[in-house]
Amino acid sequence: MSLTSEIFKTVEHIPKTYWESLDCTSNIYYSPEFLSAFEIANTDIEFNYIFILKNGKPIAFANTQLVTIGIETITKNIKMFDKIRRAVNNMFCKNQIRVLFCGNVFLSGEYGTFLKDGEPKVETFKAIAKTVRNLYKCKRLNAIFVKDFEEESLYITDHLKSFGYASMHVEPNMFIYLKPEWQSFDDYKKALKSKYRVKANRADAKSEALEAKLFSQNDIKTYRNELQELYQNTIDNADFNAQILNLDTYIHLKDTFKDKFIVKGYFLEGKLVGFLSAMQNRSYLDAHFIGIDYSKNKDYSIYPRILNDYVRLGIETQSDQINLGRTASEIKSTLGAQPETLTCYCRHKRYLPNQILKPFIENVQIKSFKQHQPFK
Repeated sequence: MSLTSEIFKTVEHIPKTYWESLDCTSNIYYSPEFLSAFEIANTDIEFNYIFILKNGKPIAFANTQLVTIGIETITKNIKMFDKIRRAVNNMFCKNQIRVLFCGNVFLSGEYGTFLKDGEPKVETFKAIAKTVRNLYKCKRLNAIFVKDFEEESLYITDHLKSFGYASMHVEPNMFIYLKPEWQSFDDYKKALKSKYRVKANRADAKSEALEAKLFSQNDIKTYRNELQELYQNTIDNADFNAQILNLDTYIHLKDTFKDKFIVKGYFLEGKLVGFLSAMQNRSYLDAHFIGIDYSKNKDYSIYPRILNDYVRLGIETQSDQINLGRTASEIKSTLGAQPETLTCYCRHKRYLPNQILKPFIENVQIKSFKQHQPFK
């Protein structure tokens, strides 16, 4: 089977027939409109869009972003001896490194590659890997990171190891699976054990002083700077974040996807102190970024209220499941969220540093957490 590849620098240059041939755009995250919103608003990132062709017709898609990250941002929360951490930091001269991400750096989940049904998946994925290799050979960068794959995909993606990649587990996505009989938040709470129902009620009670408002596109524009500041707060509190999103992206997403893209603001005495964002993608509701004024969080339970409201939004949109994303896994499990393991692959661009780094990558351990079982 002879496969070829084609790389585009911008979404607008991708022929419409390519999307039609792949038949992938029913998933919003593979639509040109979604990808374009991130490209337009985040001009400091170099985007590339890879298509694998068979007989001139696309059978696979992958997107990449070239971003700059501080090496200590990566190593500070990885479990390793301090001596080893210092050695790794020194290997990169404690500088920022340029990383080519294959996958969507702004999404948590398997949204970076698309393989058309009916095509040989292993051979097609290898063609993507070869194209990424050719791409990074001609780029000034340090490392390549391919993300995020579910367990059922590993028989395909583990072939990256033959390209010099090491695999590693990352924090899981946390999913709440909604039952059809839950027609309201009260119905959901009735399914909870007593102490978890009390917890949900306490979050709502402590946050009663907050005024919640669904944002229009004009609201996003009006509060754009405040949204960015609150989002930056969550980034500063996160264990790891590869790239900071320019929230002008939200203006484009709201303009394109209307009610499917949700931004909800929380006000205290007229001041914006928190927000959530989410995308309804087919029958799923995906939590996107949030922002919190942490000086008010303890007194007004902003974050627990946001989590409650994600459940409310899932029920209101008649979604089958809610992806609450990574981080804060334990508190999300108190709402009934279950973990979904994700695997990523990483390699240094150069052979010798890669051989040194592979054992560290393969032995990375994610933070453990207590998995609660809140339902009766």
